[in-house]
Amino acid sequence: METSTASPKKSLSSSSSAVRPPHQAVKFARRTSSGRIVSLSRDDDLDMSGEFPGPNDYINYTVMMPPTPDNQPGATSDSKTDGPQRRRVADEEGGYGGSGGGRHAGATKTERRMSVMKPSNNTSMLLRSQTGDFDHNRWLFETKGKYGIGNAFWSEQEEDYGLESGMSMSDFMDKPWKPLTRKLKVPAAILSPYRLLVLVRMIILGFFLAWRIQNPNRDAMWLWGMSIVCEIWFAFSWLLDILPKLNPINRATDLVALHDKFEQPSSSNPSGRSDLPGVDVFVSTADPEKEPPLVTANTILSILAVDYPIEKLSCYISDDGGAILTFEAMAEAVHFAEDWVPFCRKHNIEPRNPDSYFSSKTDPTKNKKRTDFVKDRRWIKREYDEFKVRINGLPEAIRKRSDMYNSREETKEKKLAREKNGGLLPLEPIKVDKATWMADGTHWPGTWLDPTVDHTKGDHAGILQVMSKVPENDPVMGHPDEKKLDFTGVDIRLPMFAYVSREKRPGFDHNKKAGAMNAMVRASAILSNGPFVLNLDCDHYIYNSQAVREGMCFMMDRGGDRLCYIQFPQRFEGIDPSDRYANHNTVFFDGNMRALDGLQGPVYVGTGCMFRRHAIYGFHPPRANEYSGAFGQLKSPAPNIAMQAQSQTEELDDSETQPLASHPDLNLPKKFGNSSMFTETIAIAEYQGRPLADHISVKHGRPPGALLIPRPPLDAPTVAEAVAVISCWYEDKTEWGERIGWIYGSVTEDVLTGYRMHNRGWRSVYCITKRDAFRGTAPINLTDRLHQVLRWATGSVEIFFSRNNAFLGSKRLKFLQRVAYLNVGIYPFTSIFLVIYCFLPALSLFTGHFIVQSLNIAFLSYLLIITICLTLISLLEVKWSGTGLEEWWRNEQFWVIGGTSAHLVAVVQGLLKVVAGIEISFKLTSKSGGEDEDDIYADLYMVKWTSLFIMPLTIIVVNIVAVVIGFSRTIYSVIPEWSKLMGGTFFSFWVLAHMYPFGKGLMGRRGRVPTIVYVWSGLVSITVSLLWISISPPTDSTNVTDGGVQV
Repeated sequence: METSTASPKKSLSSSSSAVRPPHQAVKFARRTSSGRIVSLSRDDDLDMSGEFPGPNDYINYTVMMPPTPDNQPGATSDSKTDGPQRRRVADEEGGYGGSGGGRHAGATKTERRMSVMKPSNNTSMLLRSQTGDFDHNRWLFETKGKYGIGNAFWSEQEEDYGLESGMSMSDFMDKPWKPLTRKLKVPAAILSPYRLLVLVRMIILGFFLAWRIQNPNRDAMWLWGMSIVCEIWFAFSWLLDILPKLNPINRATDLVALHDKFEQPSSSNPSGRSDLPGVDVFVSTADPEKEPPLVTANTILSILAVDYPIEKLSCYISDDGGAILTFEAMAEAVHFAEDWVPFCRKHNIEPRNPDSYFSSKTDPTKNKKRTDFVKDRRWIKREYDEFKVRINGLPEAIRKRSDMYNSREETKEKKLAREKNGGLLPLEPIKVDKATWMADGTHWPGTWLDPTVDHTKGDHAGILQVMSKVPENDPVMGHPDEKKLDFTGVDIRLPMFAYVSREKRPGFDHNKKAGAMNAMVRASAILSNGPFVLNLDCDHYIYNSQAVREGMCFMMDRGGDRLCYIQFPQRFEGIDPSDRYANHNTVFFDGNMRALDGLQGPVYVGTGCMFRRHAIYGFHPPRANEYSGAFGQLKSPAPNIAMQAQSQTEELDDSETQPLASHPDLNLPKKFGNSSMFTETIAIAEYQGRPLADHISVKHGRPPGALLIPRPPLDAPTVAEAVAVISCWYEDKTEWGERIGWIYGSVTEDVLTGYRMHNRGWRSVYCITKRDAFRGTAPINLTDRLHQVLRWATGSVEIFFSRNNAFLGSKRLKFLQRVAYLNVGIYPFTSIFLVIYCFLPALSLFTGHFIVQSLNIAFLSYLLIITICLTLISLLEVKWSGTGLEEWWRNEQFWVIGGTSAHLVAVVQGLLKVVAGIEISFKLTSKSGGEDEDDIYADLYMVKWTSLFIMPLTIIVVNIVAVVIGFSRTIYSVIPEWSKLMGGTFFSFWVLAHMYPFGKGLMGRRGRVPTIVYVWSGLVSITVSLLWISISPPTDSTNVTDGGVQV
């Protein structure tokens, strides 16, 4: 290594007495190039026996020193007799990339930046003890070394380190930088065979389809033609589904590192206050009859009790129906939360949904050590029971109160009428509106129990009520209370909670749930302006109180500024053990979504998602890539798009008239509305959502301690402005719903909103926690389930026929991510081919022909190989996704059931909307259970007729009758064609096996299957088969064809 001697050198010296000697049990050593262990400690008796940890593993240990300037592989242990002294090359000598003179002019970049060790008689500051042992940590600090992951980064600036960042040597030595998340790849032993089998099946499918095309069935060309078209489409659909699954990954978070980084005292945060950003939680509801207030109240209670800094958390509920029942239920929930939330904090309760907690079958005393837990639990259980009774009694209480006030108003009107009419009542009846009254004796401004003008679901004023004020910045500790619990030492503050019901008026398009979410985004920006937004349905509660922190690990980690949202998997309760209709949907949530996480990120599925507010506003990520080439194989940094004044007129700039690829969705948002208070919050939210700039690799960050300023209390002008931004006219002549916020134009606004974010270059992350983050309910009734699938499929068809089709996506969309979004829009069209294919076995049995000329060896071999490949692929997919084989089979069954019913109707409805402009309306999925309280699965056995049943029922009946007819035809034939019977019968049973859950759902409750079902099925089959044989009786003459015998 070269040294420079051209100019005076900077040197650091210090008395070795200032450095504490190491404990005598700590031994320092290094391994030479020959493998020999050389002791660097005063004690030469280095004990290297035993490579496995023992009982004194953390008392006596050996530190292996890496090669440093005084610890080179060629050096010997005698080289440490004289204390080494560090010399650093100064800037004026050409160090740090300069072009100065001397011997450094030709030195490499690494050599110019490394420290040089020179023997000296002076005592060096680098001495760890009198023995001259080298202090590696101090050497890294003094040479501007920065800790990275497994290596050291060198500062570009020489003297600015430690001045503006507020760091010191103690921060370097004691608190090395730690990542908050890590990526866990799927083992190659599973993923490599999976990819290989996918490739093999693709090749075999190509050969099989080529063989099918080259070998038509001359006797039934129409049957062969329909089958080959369906099989080509199925192969294309399979490719769209399987290609995005080639790179699944897992992720893990480090909550301890998050706590150490944001909630521990430091030079920039002496008090140790939380430096985490704020989070606004959105809960949406619309109808208290379909979405019971008790369910919504339990969700709110789980949010208020979440483990996150109280002053940084705010909760909002959007009641799009403007119902007083929901309003008063939320008021009761906040009152009960004053006891429930401190109880959860005191005893570390999980889950923090009281209904789920008290109905849990596990031992409540497990891991509970406080002696007053049993007494506290008994008391809070009684309070919760009283809370439920009050919620259940609210409808009657509201009705009685309104009748009382209405009768009083009617009496006043009659009294006024008598005074005006000389003491007599007028002949015409006195009309008094049947108003709905609040507890304070004023009219309810929302929807009345007896709807009238200005008080209906689609015509009412905007309502905003802050039910729990902004909490104090300092903890408020409880105290002993004889009437309540002893909350001594427990923080009894509650997060801010607000009830929001946006204004609705006739003549305005309120855009369903997407419009309600956008109104809540604006109101929350005025009131709390949390840089992150957590979106939950009213029936999805927080099951893991650490869920918000888990999501924050990704947002605050290195590269987190490029993330638009964190999607959590949906987990459900109250589903029948067999999961008859695949309600858990684990194949999608644990398979497809995990695989998308290895690309650009999972799709947004409507609930359980943490957003970056800046991304919701339609802005671009600070950094993005563009992908070009036929398969997106060429990656290049995307140019930064600055805000520019557009010369086009408003008509030409209308985003509805421009294809997505023309801008391509990359113009910056401008039209946020006329609220200056709202626009001022945009930059603040963007800054507060940045990761912590505590490492050189963190780009676009904020300094530590920037979020310690307490939030000011709300005042009347602020609340008034929040009411103004939820008015029905606020979005006029703005970009809300087009480029800003939740995107309008589809009943599945969630998928559409996530797609537009990915199209701008944002990334998303899938966060699977060890303990489920959220849990909710799903419809277990067949009719409700099919209507839910119908809504999803209709939204996909709308996306396919809109400018949001992934074909028109920008260059910032990865190729396989584009394929995944294409599959989202195309999958409902598979229903057309699926319905035809389900009828083919019956048509084969009816006509005596099959899709191939004969069941020869080639056809059976292809069929066997394709089936084996599909089975092995499914087994490996089950292995890396963690799903079960039964769950995979249930998903396959419901794919056929939904494909032949809801998906087909969705295609028809989507075409009607595109061609004829017929709008589609959907009813809410009921969140309540069945009427039978003794059976929690009573809803599963309810049969509610719907037109969606027609096609699957027809397929079942036709295939059953076809099997009977085919069997009868073969029995009575002079020369039976058993091969064609077996082929048609096998595929008919394949269809019937997939339809089994549907048929079981039509039969009603277990053990109560009507005998008449079997009787009528047998009679119909026998009658039709006899009728067919009578019409076309078998004869003695036979027709010999190329491939077999035809009757």
